[in-house]
Amino acid sequence: MLKIHYGKLESDNYIFNPDAFFNNTYEDEWIMDELSRQMIKDIDGSEVIGPRVIDSPFLGSIPTERLSGGVKTLILMNNDQEHVFNASACGDNCAKWILEIAGRLARENVDLIIRLGYLMDFGDGNFDIEIANLKRVVHNKKDLIETVLDNGLLREREI
Repeated sequence: MLKIHYGKLESDNYIFNPDAFFNNTYEDEWIMDELSRQMIKDIDGSEVIGPRVIDSPFLGSIPTERLSGGVKTLILMNNDQEHVFNASACGDNCAKWILEIAGRLARENVDLIIRLGYLMDFGDGNFDIEIANLKRVVHNKKDLIETVLDNGLLREREI
């Protein structure tokens, strides 16, 4: 299940800057994975040439470290469940991929736990997201927004 902690998070396994963490921890096979290739194509519009070379339509051939922060965060979520990643590094265009990763992990009885400092748009469909601060599951956009706002989970400003 996707579990989201909203607002400030103090935890030993929390990664505030997933971009820098990715650059120092990613493994080549993570980049070559089919899901990573799809996310890189969708979010950055780029093609994976090899584990350390990406073909960007805007920048040409780039090293993997030049991928967007959103894609890096998604790849980390898919490959490292020991950490809680700051998904505020992701835009709304990453939401469908977060749900996809959470669904894949759920089939293995593993939860995806992330932190958000804003109300990401998870779309108009139904979903199961636990708001970790409250241990409450919501099933659609309206319930998610109302629960987060009614409980003041985003009062503290943290990106």
